[in-house]
Amino acid sequence: MEYAIQIVAPYEELSAAAHFSEARGLPALAVPDHYLYGHDPAQAATRPAPDVFVQLGALARETTDLELVLLVSPVTFRHPAVLLKMGIELDLLSGGRFTLGLGTGWMEAEHEVFGFPFPPLAERFEMLEEALAYIRAGLADPPTGFEGRHFRLLPWPIRPRARRLRLLVGGIGPRRTPSIAGRYADEFNAFHGPGLADRIAVARAAAVEAGRDPDALLVSSVTWVVAAPDRADLERRLDRIAARQGRRRDELDRLLEARRAIVGTFDEVRARLAELEALGVRRFYLQGGFDPELTPELLDVLEG
Repeated sequence: MEYAIQIVAPYEELSAAAHFSEARGLPALAVPDHYLYGHDPAQAATRPAPDVFVQLGALARETTDLELVLLVSPVTFRHPAVLLKMGIELDLLSGGRFTLGLGTGWMEAEHEVFGFPFPPLAERFEMLEEALAYIRAGLADPPTGFEGRHFRLLPWPIRPRARRLRLLVGGIGPRRTPSIAGRYADEFNAFHGPGLADRIAVARAAAVEAGRDPDALLVSSVTWVVAAPDRADLERRLDRIAARQGRRRDELDRLLEARRAIVGTFDEVRARLAELEALGVRRFYLQGGFDPELTPELLDVLEG
């Protein structure tokens, strides 16, 4: 299994993580797309939410080999025409190294604050599937057009053309998300948690039904991973992470529990990730930010 980093950070830190990843030989660097971090004004005031499309455009010219992954953007934020055009441009700027990730979205607060509609989940799934079909139609050569309930694309020449724009679908749903991923995506990011094997099976079956090669679907997963040689050192590292991120320790503990983080000794963490690999996960994105000291050590342990 290969490892990559997912990070949200000011550009200087993001750039440092990208250059570290490239020098280390990691396959990818991922960023999430949110307009808010924190569910109340006090949290939002101390946790910047950068525009990741602008950041990715800068990284596209600052890196040479690293895959740049949007993991993921809520389909509620942008019309698929905007996603298609921005995706093509990032693909070209990076020399074919951009992966556009989409999901249904989940943080209602950022929609309320910025005035985005936040339809019921069933409608957001409709929008997600239509957006992916729309983007696939726009990437076809020649573009085939698309007609749906939410979006419409005429079969019209679209320039410039993409070089190698890849699509990713991510989420936690047991059936709809993996089924959509199997039909449309190059990568299925299955959030770490119960039922992972079943979700992977649903995605592969959907790929077969759509006439696609299920083995060509990259299955990835993502969550926080915190590891240490022993329990005492693990506690010190958790305190350090909390301090670096401006969180109280109890707040960090609740966050890790909610995200089903993999936390333990080196041996425990290696064993858990080996279980995921046995289920078919081929790439794992490490959340939690980039620490110049702890991140290289963790990768040494996982890759060793």
